[in-house]
Amino acid sequence: MEKKPVIGFDMGGTSTDVSRYAGQYEHVFEATTAGVTLQAPQLDINTVAAGGGSRLFFRSGMFVVGPESAGAHPGPACYRKGGPLTVTDANLALGRLLPTFFPKIFGPAEDEPLSLGETMKQFHHLTDEINHFLSLNQSQVGENKPQNNVVSNVQSEMSVEEVAMGFIRVANEAMCRPIRALTQAKGHDTSQHVLACFGGAGGQHACAIARALGMKTVFIHKYSGVLSAYGLALADVVEEVQEPCSLKYEQQSFSELDCRMDQLSKRCSDTLGSRGFNSGQITTEIFLHLRYEGTDCALMVTADGYPGNPQSCRAGDFRAAFTKRYKKEFGFTIPDRPIVVDDIRVRGCGKSGITSAYKPKMEHRQAKPVMTTKCYFEEGYLETSVYLWEELPCGVSIRGPAIIIDKNSTILVEPSCEAHLTNKGDVCLTVGSDHNFILGTKLNTVQLSIFSHRFMSIAEQMGRVLQRTSISTNIKERLDFSCAVFGPDGGLVSNAPHIPVHLGAMQETVQYQIRSLGSKLKDGDVILSNHPCAGGSHLPDLTVITPVFRKGVNDPVFFVASRGHHADIGGITPGSMPPHSTSLQQEGAVFISFKLVSGGVFQEEAVTEALMAPAQYPGSSGTRNLHDNLSDLRAQVAANQRGSQLVGELIDTYGLAVVQAYMGHIQSNAELAVRDMLREFAQQRREQTGSLEVESEDFMDDGSPIRLRVQIDEEEGSAVFDFTGTGTEVWGNCNAPRAITLSALIYCLRCMVGQDIPLNQGCLKPISVIIPPGSILQPSQNAAVVGGNVLTSQRVVDVIFKAFEVCAASQGCMNNISFGSEKVGYYETVAGGAGAGPGWNGRSGVHSHMTNTRITDPEILEKRYPVILEHFSLRPDSGGAGQHCGGDGVIRRLLFRSEVVLSVLTERRVTRPYGLKGGEDGAAGLNLLHRADGRVLNLGAKTSVSLQPGDMFCLYTPGGGGYGREEGNRTPEAKRRRLYETFPERGSVFEYRLAQEGV
Repeated sequence: MEKKPVIGFDMGGTSTDVSRYAGQYEHVFEATTAGVTLQAPQLDINTVAAGGGSRLFFRSGMFVVGPESAGAHPGPACYRKGGPLTVTDANLALGRLLPTFFPKIFGPAEDEPLSLGETMKQFHHLTDEINHFLSLNQSQVGENKPQNNVVSNVQSEMSVEEVAMGFIRVANEAMCRPIRALTQAKGHDTSQHVLACFGGAGGQHACAIARALGMKTVFIHKYSGVLSAYGLALADVVEEVQEPCSLKYEQQSFSELDCRMDQLSKRCSDTLGSRGFNSGQITTEIFLHLRYEGTDCALMVTADGYPGNPQSCRAGDFRAAFTKRYKKEFGFTIPDRPIVVDDIRVRGCGKSGITSAYKPKMEHRQAKPVMTTKCYFEEGYLETSVYLWEELPCGVSIRGPAIIIDKNSTILVEPSCEAHLTNKGDVCLTVGSDHNFILGTKLNTVQLSIFSHRFMSIAEQMGRVLQRTSISTNIKERLDFSCAVFGPDGGLVSNAPHIPVHLGAMQETVQYQIRSLGSKLKDGDVILSNHPCAGGSHLPDLTVITPVFRKGVNDPVFFVASRGHHADIGGITPGSMPPHSTSLQQEGAVFISFKLVSGGVFQEEAVTEALMAPAQYPGSSGTRNLHDNLSDLRAQVAANQRGSQLVGELIDTYGLAVVQAYMGHIQSNAELAVRDMLREFAQQRREQTGSLEVESEDFMDDGSPIRLRVQIDEEEGSAVFDFTGTGTEVWGNCNAPRAITLSALIYCLRCMVGQDIPLNQGCLKPISVIIPPGSILQPSQNAAVVGGNVLTSQRVVDVIFKAFEVCAASQGCMNNISFGSEKVGYYETVAGGAGAGPGWNGRSGVHSHMTNTRITDPEILEKRYPVILEHFSLRPDSGGAGQHCGGDGVIRRLLFRSEVVLSVLTERRVTRPYGLKGGEDGAAGLNLLHRADGRVLNLGAKTSVSLQPGDMFCLYTPGGGGYGREEGNRTPEAKRRRLYETFPERGSVFEYRLAQEGV
């Protein structure tokens, strides 16, 4: 066990911390806490909002745990202070916590024991609510023939114990997801780890967590309940110094690198020496922050285990260490590129010399339980022996089910598990195989939540593989991609929180391939598509689709797909985002149903020919970066392969019929949530106006109207979204394919539901959509569409939210800026102001709605491209005033150092983002060019212009609209950030998801 890597699992009252240790501490160098990003070395500890105090909810047929927490006050229901049901209450209800072993410190006077009665009272009420929902569903199934034949029935009534057990299982699955992400995202096998469990609540969940992750061993320290405090007392003192470096890691640089390493090591040693440590207590470790030249993904590498040689630094062979780790994390290396040293870091450690004193009990006797109780497991109530940890002799083994109680924690030894007390007094749990739990196709509300997590985890892991194995800045650093899982009919089942504008459009793409290729799809085929008629958003977004086959089944049982924005696929301008394109052929290479992989063979020659094909059109070029295109396409194929593998593992566990049944159940759950939202809105609307119809209108900068009329059926919870009256197809490129409107619609519905639901095809089942052919929202087959994806999509969102009066308009633009020459090419989208709403101010300087990509770091921008970032700040007072203010846009000034062609593709330069309920409009955007000779030119919303050295482009992005009429005596407090009751997540897994979801 000593040689196995360890997963740290610290479950406390409000959250769970997850970490990994494999002989070295894993660090991150940037983290976000309370919305503030800090750049400082720190341990990579991931915090998720699932602890003993996480609240329990039943929403639209789904069990939900957290992220809201009961906190220490009022705390869980059993604390006798009027608190809500929590995970702690669920453990108490199942007999896993014993009130007689807790001190009497609860209640208003803090002199009462835990209240099992209050817990059971609230659980009975929640169980009645759940059973009422189940009985309604059962009756509806009896009256109506189900639309999906796998959703033929639902489970019968649940007992209080089944409900409590269900919440425990959902909480466990929520905690498994970050552990999978922390390990598998870096190429590690989760099952090959030991689970080191601590924290007051960790021992109650350790066996179940380990079993779900395939782990066989759990280690629980004797002071697990107070392990953090114990660790602080034993901790060493660390001194770290770091300085930047821009040398290449090559023979000519080794002498300078060695000299600088020695200097930093001496600084660390001198600092620790001044704190009282002698030379025998001080050790130093050297790190180099390395990356391949031309990439932005740097790894902090130590040469531990890689001794120096004549072709390396004295401190060790960092090249070998870097390439091995890069290969493990990203799946490939780039041997023909130089390695660059970004930073040199030295960590000095002063050993405290403090050791743990423990006198073990070595008596050779059997462990005797202090009592026997009944505890609820999957099998029902079982006789469970209760032991006091302090009375157990070392070497003793205890078979489950059993409970081991300490002053600060409780350990649950589940059936088929065994606890062994080590010579140092720690507990080592051996985890047996899973219960023989047979799951049928009938809807089980607990399993519904678990499958929702599992499907989401598949899409998330696909995204991590794509990011790891891609090579371009757009996908690897800006995270401009999406991954999703689809059913056999092509309907969206689950997607990771990637790019909103991709979501509904990807479903259209998969369904087009099913209609087009049908039985021609074979195992080992992978399809490439980007054409708007086939569900594409715009041409640079290349979608790779892999059918998932199952032995004995002729047709695909699932589909997995990934869509990534490629920086260049040819066309009339670098970056394939031309501001003045008038036909699809001018925007780059076109794929409708292209077999990227046929029979397991990557069709490199054929796809290369297709990517170079735009050169045949006047003024157009083939792709300007073929190497990155091919590398990223291979990465998308690899991501799909990972998704296909995970879907196969899920089917191996539960069976094809069950997995497909729960696919239908999850889609039905999303449908139910949308129907509930529409019924609630219709009721409010009818009471206020007597009408069940809403409408709205907004305009593009060229005057093209986008009109929407929504008719709601309150009884059915359905609606018709009618875009009749929308402007005709335009000569430019702001035409949006039908799939874009569906993406915007599914995004808006998901936002308006107001709770965490699966985002899938079910969201659109209650919706009928009418889009007039030949309009800007359903243009002809060869219409230019590059601006429709990034601009018109935002206006569709504004129109939908305006009709429902949800919030004021956000900036309504992605501010697409690209520049390039024969040598370089760059593309970015720039943030603006978000709209305000009832109860909140709009955020400033953020991407909103249909995009959430990151912007390139200034240092990388200036180092790699011929440009200087002169200014980047918020744009004061650009947000609309009101009771709640709109967010401010930003100001961004780029000074160019060489000749380039600048392309600008923007909106909201004429029409301003609307305010709502009396709130003022946000400021319109502005694009200015400051020539080196002093002239200042207004470039307008869309243009392409040649720049000379010394020219400066100034971008002023729109602000968000205000909400509500401004009050005369409004105080500065109205501008404060909204506070949330949810527990903040932290760590590298959270940082990755944060980068995808936006600021």
